[in-house]
Amino acid sequence: MPDIQLLTSNGVDIEKALELFGDISLYNSTLEDFIRDIKPVLEKLKTYKENSDMQKYAIEVHILKSNASYFGFTHLAKLAKQHELESQKNNVFYVVDHYEELINEANKIISLIHEYLGKTLEKNEVSEEIKKDKVILVVDDSNITRSFVQKIFSDQFNVLVATNGHDALQIISNDQNHKIVAVLLDLNMPDMNGFEVLDYFKSNKLFSKIPVSIITSDISNETRNRVFSYGVVDILTKPFNERDIKMVLDKTIYFNEQL
Repeated sequence: MPDIQLLTSNGVDIEKALELFGDISLYNSTLEDFIRDIKPVLEKLKTYKENSDMQKYAIEVHILKSNASYFGFTHLAKLAKQHELESQKNNVFYVVDHYEELINEANKIISLIHEYLGKTLEKNEVSEEIKKDKVILVVDDSNITRSFVQKIFSDQFNVLVATNGHDALQIISNDQNHKIVAVLLDLNMPDMNGFEVLDYFKSNKLFSKIPVSIITSDISNETRNRVFSYGVVDILTKPFNERDIKMVLDKTIYFNEQL
């Protein structure tokens, strides 16, 4: 018989769960269903987050909330509930900013259940390969934009940030191992704006070494024409969603691989 103390010592509210299941034997046997059902839910959450589809995200995270509550996983249920409320308000930034916290708690519960049931967790159910050998540089004076991009790509890349052109060029000059594979550059910044950075890249022939894509709220034809005259890879207009920024970054990195 599994040791129920393992669950209670990890914050699982067994008493609340048994109000639904009645006895521990039924609870234990139904945990298999929880493990089976949670994986596709988490996969859908990831897809809907990436596509900024908050309506469908809210539906799936509601399922996660309900199932977690049934089994006494109160902290996971609490996190999922907040995600449900924010996604219903179409608050993409909240979802992205707190997504890792939700997934980490889900992984913790998955591991706990496998340990409790005496099974070996061969592979983390929703973990992804971490690739930190490549660097992307985000140059933007907006903390929201920097944080948004960091949260999206931090599991794959070493994401460096700069709030102005001066800091960005300092980071680039320190990149002795040539790990920067892409720069995402805002145009309107204090001290040294994006066009000044582009001028520096052009003068020092850096475009042949580090590809640059622009993220900006300025979508005038004049700006677009001026930007593309430098030879940047692409322009992404603010506000943007996760799917769009991933497409631009993929395109930018692909350009880097062709250099």
